[in-house]
Amino acid sequence: MTDQEPGLTRPIGATVTPRPAIAALPQYAAGRPPQPADGLTPYKLSSNENPYGPVDAARQAYRSVDALGRYPDPTAQTLRTTLAEVFDVPAEDIVTGTGSLGALTQLISCFAGTGPDGTVDEVIYPWRSFEAYPIVVRTAGAQDVQVLVDSEGRHDLEAMLAAITDRTTVILLCTPNNPTGPALSHQEVSDFLARVPRDIVVVIDEAYIEFIRAEGAVDALALYRHHPNVAVLRTFSKAHALASLRVGYVISQQEIIGPMRAAAPPFSVSAAAEAAAVASLGHLDEIQITVQNLVYERQRVREALLEAGWDVPAAEGNFVWLPLGEHSTDFAHQAGVLALSVRAFDGEGVRVSIGETEANDRLIELCRSYSLRG
Repeated sequence: MTDQEPGLTRPIGATVTPRPAIAALPQYAAGRPPQPADGLTPYKLSSNENPYGPVDAARQAYRSVDALGRYPDPTAQTLRTTLAEVFDVPAEDIVTGTGSLGALTQLISCFAGTGPDGTVDEVIYPWRSFEAYPIVVRTAGAQDVQVLVDSEGRHDLEAMLAAITDRTTVILLCTPNNPTGPALSHQEVSDFLARVPRDIVVVIDEAYIEFIRAEGAVDALALYRHHPNVAVLRTFSKAHALASLRVGYVISQQEIIGPMRAAAPPFSVSAAAEAAAVASLGHLDEIQITVQNLVYERQRVREALLEAGWDVPAAEGNFVWLPLGEHSTDFAHQAGVLALSVRAFDGEGVRVSIGETEANDRLIELCRSYSLRG
């Protein structure tokens, strides 16, 4: 046997390698669980999870599904119909996905990539923001364009506008921004859209929409009704506390939803997940109570840290951002000693999810002592 078959330009013994774009992808770092410490209850504050869990109706609906040998409805019609009633939008304007990340992946794969002539599309997004953005964009074969947030952790919308080129096909807005916390206002997004070319898809990622209390916050559904290039991205993982079931959705007009529906992976939302999500939507009053409890704790934590001399950006999600820079890894280690897991972004900062009252109290005490060490 020869090392090379006739007609081949590489040896038979060559090893399998992924596409260069895949090999160069950053690794998604999921929040780690807390490590035990003597005499301390461990708390996970690293994944922006809802510590109160889902409403009882959602738990019961999930358990009631026993048709495990049958495929789910590929279009999640019941869920889409319920969402349509809740938000007063046509069910045809909704596409569901495996979490908001799955829905975003569907959207990016439809509108960004590498064209038949080799032209690479560009996707603009703020940075630091959701760490899955570069993974999704680069996996699709597109070029990501990161625009740094400002010193207060806010989108620099002027810089994002300046970054638009003839190759830009998608822009991502994250409000409130994960992990820094500030939310966009309706006026600034409206003004932004007025200056964005009509053929660019603008995604408004609202994974934490239920936690926003800032006056004048963006009304993404109003913008979707007036702008065919706007896509609203939401999830059941945060406020509804259904993170493990992976249910998300996009609301947009048919110019965006049509291609997304055509390219959607079938059966992306399981029957059990759909049942739980529908049940949760039927108990929004209970959801609001747990959300308000988390908002109260978020405000209490931020105010305590500000009083202790910390620089904490406006927080509109279920987390706070500590811009610790080079001290980020050390702070995360100190939190771990106290059985608190937090999410460190090395060299940038630490995102801390709002958890149970005891966990939040322990975080406050850590910050007070840590700030004294300088």
